[in-house]
Amino acid sequence: MISLLKASPAGDAVSALLDCHDRIRSFTALALRLARAHDLAEPEARDAAAAVHRYFSAALPLHARDEEESILPRLRGREPALDAALAVMVREHREHEAAVGRLLAACAAVSARPAELARVAPELEAAALDLERHFDEHLAAEERVLFPALRALLRPEDHQAVLAELRARRT
Repeated sequence: MISLLKASPAGDAVSALLDCHDRIRSFTALALRLARAHDLAEPEARDAAAAVHRYFSAALPLHARDEEESILPRLRGREPALDAALAVMVREHREHEAAVGRLLAACAAVSARPAELARVAPELEAAALDLERHFDEHLAAEERVLFPALRALLRPEDHQAVLAELRARRT
């Protein structure tokens, strides 16, 4: 389903997770562009809203599971600073659920009735901005603390096991 998991450039789990982070940023930006679009043709609005909805309802929850089920157990207990970062990661995954829910509702409305874009645009923009603010720090913290720890602490066979788990979640 998601091509990044076929092979990661560096052959490790971090490369796959970074690809996911790029997609999170990309789909958040697409949601903002959609909310700010004026005079967008209905088919384009429908397609963009459907793509954003698909990503945030299917792929984002898989990414959170990747981190919580494949990464957290492999890093937990190694050092206190990592444990603190992991606890923040899990807490923040829960904290962005409300904004994701608002974004999904707005995108579902536009997917079903593209002419509703102007009416739902303020809520879509507010939800996307909330997520953008959240993800700016959340993703950067993972990239700054957790991902280097993964590269330093996991053996190549551990990376392959994580990649296999990520692939299995998507089949």
